[in-house]
Amino acid sequence: MIQWVIEAARAAGITDQVIVATPDPEIAEACRRFDTEAILTSADHPSGTDRIAEVALLRPADIFVNVQGDEPLIRSETIRACAGPLMADRTVEMGSVYSECTEREVDSPDVVKVVTDVDGFALYFSRCPIPYPRHGRTGAVKKHVGIYACTGQVLARFREWRMGELEQAESLEQLRFLENGVRIKMSHGAGTEVAVDTPEQAQEVRRLLAARS
Repeated sequence: MIQWVIEAARAAGITDQVIVATPDPEIAEACRRFDTEAILTSADHPSGTDRIAEVALLRPADIFVNVQGDEPLIRSETIRACAGPLMADRTVEMGSVYSECTEREVDSPDVVKVVTDVDGFALYFSRCPIPYPRHGRTGAVKKHVGIYACTGQVLARFREWRMGELEQAESLEQLRFLENGVRIKMSHGAGTEVAVDTPEQAQEVRRLLAARS
């Protein structure tokens, strides 16, 4: 599963340096078997971004793209969409991706939603349906695709911030950035059919990848 994610990251063509950050020696050993560098990080991080921030101390860079290891169906074009705004405009400090929610996903707390301003920057992320359709829906509900690009400078500041009330309430790490004034540029991209949290979902991913091939 990790190898599928790595292959998508490499195929995105935006960097020749793909590193797996993990607290798990078993994952690190698996990465070495298919010639991928892995860095062992603390097991105490509350989020993936905290883990990437630790790696940034060891491997300074201008831009970091955080692709979650439980998303083996992530598409290379989605990774490019996430990083694109930062590569095109040095004033953009952070980027992420959205797609459209299906009717089944709108009310699911497992699917994160996002609302944006007129310039495409995130106003808020929530597990609740947003915006609330008091007079009926006037457009698609935007589903957040959990991939992030951010500058090394923002990651350095992130390490100093305490978890705020919004992040604690929603259990969404991106809210720590919003709470501290960082604007997140949202780009449209392809969502994934399923993330892997169970053996059954892993089987479903194998079936979907075979169909793609």
